Amino acid sequence: MQIDTTGQHEMIRQSAQDFAEKHIRPYVMEWDEAQTFPIEMMRAMGEHGFLGVLVPPEYNGAGLGYQEYITVIEEISKVCGSIGLSVAAHNSLCSGHIMKFGSHEQKQRYLSKLATGEFLGAWGLTEPNTGSDAMRMKCVAEKDGDHYILNGTKSWITHGKSGDVAVVIARTGDLLDSRGMTAFVVERGTPGFTAGKKENKLGMRASETAEMIFDNCRVSTDQLLGAEGEGFIQAMKILDGGRISIAALSLGIAKGAYECSVAYAKERKQFGKPIASFQAISFKLADMATQIHASELLTRKAGYLKDKGSDVIKESAMAKLFASETAVMCGNEAVQIHGGYGYTKEYPAEKYLRDSKLCTIGEGTSEIQKIVISRQLMREV
Repeated sequence: MQIDTTGQHEMIRQSAQDFAEKHIRPYVMEWDEAQTFPIEMMRAMGEHGFLGVLVPPEYNGAGLGYQEYITVIEEISKVCGSIGLSVAAHNSLCSGHIMKFGSHEQKQRYLSKLATGEFLGAWGLTEPNTGSDAMRMKCVAEKDGDHYILNGTKSWITHGKSGDVAVVIARTGDLLDSRGMTAFVVERGTPGFTAGKKENKLGMRASETAEMIFDNCRVSTDQLLGAEGEGFIQAMKILDGGRISIAALSLGIAKGAYECSVAYAKERKQFGKPIASFQAISFKLADMATQIHASELLTRKAGYLKDKGSDVIKESAMAKLFASETAVMCGNEAVQIHGGYGYTKEYPAEKYLRDSKLCTIGEGTSEIQKIVISRQLMREV
């Protein structure tokens, strides 16, 4: 595996760093405290190309690969995990689904606006009682002439309230039938499509998470993504790429926690010398750095395979599992290294810890990743 980290790649890294420092860092705690989702800042990210990283130029995207995409998510997440999460969900889930399974007309209509930030995207699979057990979804779509009528609720949806367009997977067949679900593109403003409760979260508080409610929502048949019955299978394929996104998000959070810990350990003095000189602290930093390095290699490997068009089920799950658990470890150690100050909002450590936990839950829990990995391993024997 050879990863090009020169030239254009480094220009993209610098661009993401510069944007995050100027437009995100000054407002991180303000947004977090008030649970403000900065919609206008998100649209500005579209103008800089960060909302269409993987989208082809013919649909107004940057036309880049997964290495560049990982870098963008990582750099933004080092500053704010909430914004990194929103960028990841917009790119890999909503836009990614339309890009992979949409028709040319659907791509022109939606992808070109999603890539520029004119539209913000949402993706609806999870329901109140079906998280990991998605095949038991109760949101249904019944055929009615040249329309489908959607009824049900999707929960824990990033941009569920503010998204201009949503990809929604609904049941069109029998319960537990993997070919009994269908994906639709639904525009905000469609009668019967409303937002529900916005979640009050531990972390990722500036990334909007809300319900999407469908009450006799009529959707034209030309809003189907692919054919009827392909929705669940499509969703599982989209999640393979989405897990690389969460691995990159985790990597950024872990690096942010590590970097603030190193800076603090060099500055903070006890017993007449910097605490970084004590083995108890230096070993924590060594563990953090080692797991971050391993997480980055796993994530980059998954991105490399994705760019090649290879199967990434196992590799993306491994990257997501290891990087997300690393983010939690680094967030926890960052608070410990900062001591009492780490428990206050005056320092960034506590936010890295709060934000990190979502990474082990969203787009498949750590336990689900182990199921995915073990099943793939058994197929390889």
